[in-house]
Amino acid sequence: MRVFLLLFLLFPVIELALLIKVGSAIGVLPTLLLVIGTAILGSVLLRIAGVATAWRAREKLARGELPEQEVIEGLFIAIGGGLLLLPGFISDIFGVLCLIPFTRRLLVSKVRQRAQEQAMRQRAFADDLAARSGQTRPNVLEGEYERRD
Repeated sequence: MRVFLLLFLLFPVIELALLIKVGSAIGVLPTLLLVIGTAILGSVLLRIAGVATAWRAREKLARGELPEQEVIEGLFIAIGGGLLLLPGFISDIFGVLCLIPFTRRLLVSKVRQRAQEQAMRQRAFADDLAARSGQTRPNVLEGEYERRD
């Protein structure tokens, strides 16, 4: 948790330092044009990728399937678009990685894999607690009955 707090506090400082470095290397106007251009590119890519993902999710729902892949991809598209709208080059790199379909699918597969591992750990922990407390599942017998009075 402390690492994320430190990164959260250092991120604007690093972005500003990189903007100053690029501005001194290529000039102020080209740097401003790059920042504005990536913001415009981010909004356009966000719209295109978002619509495509929404259509894929709608098609899956029409087939009666759950669009879990599309929902997670939509989240990454929103994050990527937001990062591209932020001024700075580091956020732009991460935003583009979230918007490129190949890298987005890699990120989605990693997130799904970690979520499955976390669910397995929670299930194992819950089963272990139930076993320690002596709680067992009751035996259920299925069948039919007829009441005779």
